[in-house]
Parts: sequence; C-alpha cells; structure tokens
Amino acid sequence: MLAVRKTRVFGNLSWSRWSSDAAKATTDPASALEDANKRQKLINELAEPLEQRRRPAIDPKETSVMLFPGQGSQYVGMAKDLLRFPGARQIFELANQVLKYDLLKICLEGPREKLNRTEHAQLAVMVSSLAALEQLREERPQAIENCVAAAGFSLGEITALVYAGAMPFDKAVKLVQVRATAMQAACDRAAGGMALTLYGPDTNLGEACAKAQQWSLDRGVESPYCGIANYMYPHCKVIAGNVEALEFLEKNAKALKIRRMKRLAVSGAFHTPLMQSAVEPFTKALKSLRLEDPIIRVYSNVDGKPYRNAKNILHHLPKQIVRSVKWEQTLHEMYERKQGAEFPRTFECGPGKGLMQVLEKVNAKAAQSCTNVSA
Repeated sequence: MLAVRKTRVFGNLSWSRWSSDAAKATTDPASALEDANKRQKLINELAEPLEQRRRPAIDPKETSVMLFPGQGSQYVGMAKDLLRFPGARQIFELANQVLKYDLLKICLEGPREKLNRTEHAQLAVMVSSLAALEQLREERPQAIENCVAAAGFSLGEITALVYAGAMPFDKAVKLVQVRATAMQAACDRAAGGMALTLYGPDTNLGEACAKAQQWSLDRGVESPYCGIANYMYPHCKVIAGNVEALEFLEKNAKALKIRRMKRLAVSGAFHTPLMQSAVEPFTKALKSLRLEDPIIRVYSNVDGKPYRNAKNILHHLPKQIVRSVKWEQTLHEMYERKQGAEFPRTFECGPGKGLMQVLEKVNAKAAQSCTNVSA
C-alpha cells in the first residue's frame, strides 16, 4: 500500500498557489488598484480549502500521476472545450492580467504562425494544461486529492511544479515568459530545429549526428551542433541542431540507417547548447521567485529523478534548457514496481495525446490506466 503524502496547507488554496502576495508596480495608482482587485477576485474564486488531516494509506491503483506536455503540442483552437468550466476561464483571465495581452484569443484563433512562436506557444501550453486540471477537478476530484507524483515534458516540468505548489501561478507565468522570450532570441541567432527520429538496433545515432555536425562546419556554419535532445522511447529520439545538420540527416537517412524523421512544430534547437544564451536570463528570473518544496514528487527532465527540495529545483531547472530531456528514463523511474504490483491512474493534462502514446511504448501496463484530459 502507498501512503499519500500529507498535504501542506498554503493559505487556503487548493492544488496550487495561484498568485504571490507581491504588489505589482504601476505608474497609475487607480489602474494598479483596479488590477489588484481584479487579480485578487480571480485568486479568491480559484481558492478552495485543502484537506488538513493526514489521510490513510490507500491502494496504489487508487492513487494518480499527472503528466504535462511541452511545446509542440499546441494547436489553434486549443482550450475551447475547457471554457465551460469556470475555473478554466478564471485561469486564463489571471494569465491575461499578468501578461497584459489576450493569451486565450491566441489559443482559440491563432493564427498558427503566431501561436507557434516560442514566446506564445510555451505560455499557451502551460496555461491550457493547468486549465485542463479544472476539468479533472470538476469531474474526478479524487484524482487531484490522491495524486502522488507529477512530471512534465520540457516546459511541462514548470507546469508540474506549479501543480505541486513549488511556485505560484502568476510568478510561473512571468517565468515562462522570460524563458520563452530568451529561447526565441536564441532561435533567432541560429536557425535550428528538431526532428522526431525513428531508427533500428543497427543504427549508430551518435555517429550520424557527428557526421551532420561536421558537414555543417565544413559548409561554414559557425559552431554547429547536432545531437539527442529528447529520449522518447526505445529506438525513438528527438534530434536537434542547426537546420543544415537536420537537412543532412534527412537527405542521408537511408545510408545512415535512419528509418524516419519528422520535423516538430518548434522554432529552434531546444535542449541543446544552441540555447545557452537563454540560461542566464532564466536563472535570474528563477532566483527572484520564492520556491517551495513540492508537496508531491515532481521529476526532473535533467536526470529523471524526483526533486528533493526547492534548492534542488533552483539548481536543476536552468540546466534543462540546454540538456537532453530524459523522458524515457523518467517514465521508468516513475512506474518502477515490484512484479504484480498495481499501477496508479495516469492523467495527461494538456493539448494532444503525445505523452500517452509515449507511455504505451515505454510501459504498456501503466498506459492501460492512462487517461487524456485534453486542452
């Protein structure tokens, strides 16, 4: 039997702290008061008392795990079906208040080119994923109450940390805005991309990437890179690097024994050294937050292990920008069980069903109890 970790109470908020207490500076006192009142109204409406007593141990199959998608899962029209839930609408209202523009409109109407820009896509996916939790809370509240762990793919890791109470929602929105803007700036410096890559047991993917990188260097690309950005499932990785390197792999796929490559809807080579310039501004923004220890286990993309405490988050999260996402390793760590042991219910919350499909490839038994709560 698994014991559900005792939930600590943060004020009177439910599964996440929707806003910090920091006052927002403005040059217009009347406008500041109006914004503050509206923000507080939204926060109060989203608040719900937490259970304060220790809950009894429950059967593993009655516990739940949350998975949150990353950039690339966005699509025009996302979050439309969530607007029937008041909590979801309020989350978008609060995000709009923080951002000072209409994020929901971009989610619903696009255009696609605008939504796919990193500075919009990351925010759209995070806020939509948290809005999807409002549907889950309405329809299956026990899934929230009995959640024991969470993980997010790339950007989704920040969503998971908000869900676990490690950082307040409004501060996380600003943090993702800094992250996305810095990563977009890095994308603009060097044309890069990412490609889902399927290969066989006889493929030497490392050697293929090295050849692509050398080919790019020989053609005058300054400090090129090509390597594994995401570990997905057996014989499937996401390769990222300069556009020229990806083109080399695509043109020479047969000779390199690569079975298939599919470009992702992202604007740069994320989780590679080409994103190095984004690390400093993100780290600075992260240090300005008051981080808390997560109230449930949240797994790091960097090493596939659960964060130990707030200090561990501060140390690991910036590295994620330039290091490979070890998602396959994370899933092995999360779902490791003794033979015959039951698996928790898993909920993928956010746009798309990509993480569910990956789980099927990594752990088919765990995937049998996985449900998508789509944004």
